[in-house]
Amino acid sequence: MMDWLNNLSDAQQFALFTGVKILAAFAILMTMVAYIVLVERRVCAFVQDRLGPNRVGPFGLLQPAADGVKAFLKEEFTPAHVRKIYFFLAPGIALMPAILNLAVIPFGSKIGNQPMVLANLNVGILYTFGIVSLGVYSIVLAGYAANSKYPFLGGIRSSAQMISYEISMGLSVIPVFLLAGSLNLSDVISYQAHGLFSWLVFKQPLAFAIFLGAAFAETNRTPFDLPEAEQELAGGYNIEYSSIKFALFFMGEYANMILASAMMVTLFFGGWTLPWFGLDQTATTLVGGVAHIAIFLAKVFVFLLVFIWVRWMWPRFRYDQLMDLGWRRFLPLALANIVVTAIWLWWRTK
Repeated sequence: MMDWLNNLSDAQQFALFTGVKILAAFAILMTMVAYIVLVERRVCAFVQDRLGPNRVGPFGLLQPAADGVKAFLKEEFTPAHVRKIYFFLAPGIALMPAILNLAVIPFGSKIGNQPMVLANLNVGILYTFGIVSLGVYSIVLAGYAANSKYPFLGGIRSSAQMISYEISMGLSVIPVFLLAGSLNLSDVISYQAHGLFSWLVFKQPLAFAIFLGAAFAETNRTPFDLPEAEQELAGGYNIEYSSIKFALFFMGEYANMILASAMMVTLFFGGWTLPWFGLDQTATTLVGGVAHIAIFLAKVFVFLLVFIWVRWMWPRFRYDQLMDLGWRRFLPLALANIVVTAIWLWWRTK
C-alpha cells in the first residue's frame, strides 16, 4: 500500500488526500446535522418533561434515518402560484454556505504530513464571511418565490436581520486578528496554543460576546428566529415547501449552527488544542491527530448544546428590539473594541 502511494507524483498525492479529507469532512458534517436534530428533540423533551423520540433503534439512535426516509418519500408538491425557478433554487442554496466554508476550518493539526484543513488560506476569514453572506439569498428567494404574504414577510425580516448582524460579526473578529497578526485561521489557533489563558476568549471577551449574539441572528435561531416565527408567520419563508425541499432548509440551519460553532471554537477557544493534557502541539502520529480532531468536535458539540438550550429557554425578541440590539448596541461596541485593542497594541509596542 505504501509503495503504491510512494509511486504517485506529488500532485496525485495532493489530489488523493484532499479528496479523502473532503469526503471525511462532508460525512462528519452530515452525520452531525442528522444527530444534532435528535439531540435537540431530546433536550426539548427534557425541558418539557416528556421523553422525546426513543422508539426507532436503541435509545432512538436510528430516528434521524427514519426522518430522512420520510422526507424523501413524502409527496413533492409545488403550488401553482409560486415562481418556480426561484422556488426550486432557494432550498438548494440553504445548505451550500456551510459546506463551502468547511474548506477553511482547521478541524485538526496534522496526521503525518497532511494538515487537517482542506484549504489553508491566508485570507481564510475573508473567504468565510464572503460565503456566509450568500446564505441570506436562500431565505429571501424562498420568501419571494412563494408569492404569499407570510413567506414574503419572513424573507424581508431575514434580509434586514442578517445584513445587520453580519456587520457586527465581521467587526467583532478584527481585534482577534490584530492580536494574532494573521487572517489565517490555522495561525489564529497556533497563537492560542501556549496555554489556557492564551485562548482569545480571555483576551477578547467582548468580541466573543458580540460574535456569539451575531451567530444566533445569522443562523435564525431563537431569540432571533423572526424570519420563521411560527406564532406570527406560521413558519415564514418555508410555508409553501414540502418533502425534501422543506428538509433542506432545516439541514441548512443546523449545518450553519455547526459552522458558527466551529468558527467560535477556532477564533476564541483554541481550536483543537487542550493545554491540560499537553494536546496543544502539532501532532504527526495517527493517534495524536485523531485526538485533536476529537477535541475540536467536542468543543463544537458544547456550543451546539448552547444553541439548543437557548432556543428552549429564551423568548423571541421583538423586531424593534432585534434592530436596536444590532445597530445601537453591538455595532458601537464592536467599533469601540477595535479602537481600544489597536491603541493597546500600539502602546505595548511603542
